[in-house]
Amino acid sequence: MTELEEDSNRGYISAINGSLIEIKGLGNQTRLYDLVKISNYNILSEVIQIYDAHIIAKCFESTHKLRLSEEVINLGEPLSMELAPGLLSHVFDGIQRPLEITFEKFGGGELRRGIKFPSLSRKKRWHFIPKKKINDKINGGDIIGIVLETPVIEHKIIAPYNAFGKLSYIANEGAYTIIDEIYRIKFKHVEKSFCMLKKSQITKARPFKEKMNPSEPLLTGIRVIDLLFPIAKGGTFAIPGGFGTGKTILQECIAKYCNADIIVFIGCGEPGNEIAHILKQFSEDIDLRTGQPILDHVILIVNTSNMPVSAREASLFSGITIAEYYRDMGYDVAIIADSTSRWAESLREISSLLEEMPAEEGYPAYLSSKLSSFYERAGVVKSLGCDLSGKARIGSLTIISSISPPGGDFNEPVTAATKRVVQGIWALDPKLAYLKHYPAIDWLNSYSNYPEYLLKWWKERNFEWNKTNLDWFECRKQVNEILSHENEFKLVLQLTGDLDLAENQKLNLFMAKLIRNCFLIQNSYEKIDRFTGYKKLLALIKLILLLYKEGKILLEKGFKLDISRFEEVLKKFQNINYSISNEDFEQIRSFKDNFLKDSLELMFRAQ
Repeated sequence: MTELEEDSNRGYISAINGSLIEIKGLGNQTRLYDLVKISNYNILSEVIQIYDAHIIAKCFESTHKLRLSEEVINLGEPLSMELAPGLLSHVFDGIQRPLEITFEKFGGGELRRGIKFPSLSRKKRWHFIPKKKINDKINGGDIIGIVLETPVIEHKIIAPYNAFGKLSYIANEGAYTIIDEIYRIKFKHVEKSFCMLKKSQITKARPFKEKMNPSEPLLTGIRVIDLLFPIAKGGTFAIPGGFGTGKTILQECIAKYCNADIIVFIGCGEPGNEIAHILKQFSEDIDLRTGQPILDHVILIVNTSNMPVSAREASLFSGITIAEYYRDMGYDVAIIADSTSRWAESLREISSLLEEMPAEEGYPAYLSSKLSSFYERAGVVKSLGCDLSGKARIGSLTIISSISPPGGDFNEPVTAATKRVVQGIWALDPKLAYLKHYPAIDWLNSYSNYPEYLLKWWKERNFEWNKTNLDWFECRKQVNEILSHENEFKLVLQLTGDLDLAENQKLNLFMAKLIRNCFLIQNSYEKIDRFTGYKKLLALIKLILLLYKEGKILLEKGFKLDISRFEEVLKKFQNINYSISNEDFEQIRSFKDNFLKDSLELMFRAQ
């Protein structure tokens, strides 16, 4: 580098405004989103505006005690994530600083300014197993070898997307660090060396061959979701809800029990005690599918409420870049973001410092565009390259985010903008939460656009019982009708009470109550009820709807409902949730006929 080039990469601070700095003297080499570093404090900043005489950068750390004329160095590269074995089971902040190493070094949980620790360890050795041979033809995205990153996840070492040629060297099976040479690819007369470590810019989506329609559900084990408002692998969903409605608990349950291979949990400005609780839960709880700690397939990106807002703003895109990396290996990845409201607040703060024209409630006019650029990176994709058998790799990336609208107002800007880009919402109702109805998902204001995509998957797993041949889609339709009719009767009940209703209306109201109290309510702290497999879910709802069908037949024969015995029937159904595990769901089929007979005898009496 010449002296002139070196000088053009150095500038100085000419103004400071909160977390923003104005820099002069960096010349014309600086590009938008390039990183710059304040020399004295080792503070990283990102260029967000470029003018003729100066540039504006947002600092990822506090600007306290910074002075004018401090030296600034242009690093000449955008904010990127380090991608290699060592991501799983670890905790990073929004710009991928390793918080565990920071804690071990400084103690007390303090995040000091300007720390230099690498995101991933350069010393830890990983057992590499080669899957290609010398002279094999390599295309971008092909699997070179594998590393067992955790007991449940194989980390696939993939050739860079712009690499192709013949494999001229590959390391023998053994232990290597992420910066050791693992393989070389030769094209014509040029030979390039590669290690396990790669970097990926957070603002650019990783390339793929083809985006496909979703076809499989992301099973959460939460009955109200899996039946009424399902999400597909590769889908996008939001959870709006006011304070105390159970957003964090709901997201925890999804992260613990959903059938995704990898979970990337992003905490955007959440209180530190909540993040500590989540980390503790993931460390202690066991994955029901693998028998290993849940943390073995989880990556945490956390920016608690006392961390810099700029790093919080970057955290969503940092998390999704890491998620795309595992998606390209052929895994089903789920991103849980909590919450995008606090992420949007960081956008608002930076926009205010830039003195941009505010839109509604002070948020920037590009709020919707920013949200769209995040959610559009979800989907089911066919990755570049092939798997070890020569077939295409298919992976998915699902996004589930929570929103914390002030006062529970779903018309505020962040919720309204999110509803325009996601394919479904689980709207949390404070009235249900007050009544201890958890999860407090409002079945009247929630929706999902995925049922038709998932119909084939559910039909293939349907089972028929005598007296009923309902499948998942028909069960869902009937439950929606029963709950809708109950909502229509509310005004009538307020005027007349339930004694003056027709018998068929009384039956409908009881079935709605049965569905609400025995199916939609779920105890996340109870060992059996916290997770319901799809087979038990179908068995439970078919049993309820079969009772409804048999009840209507008795009404046609002239029988009357005995309202005083309804509570006994409710308790019989509630007992099923707590006493029959997912593996023993066939018990429901075996005692179905006797159970229905006993319930009908309690509910009906001859005239």
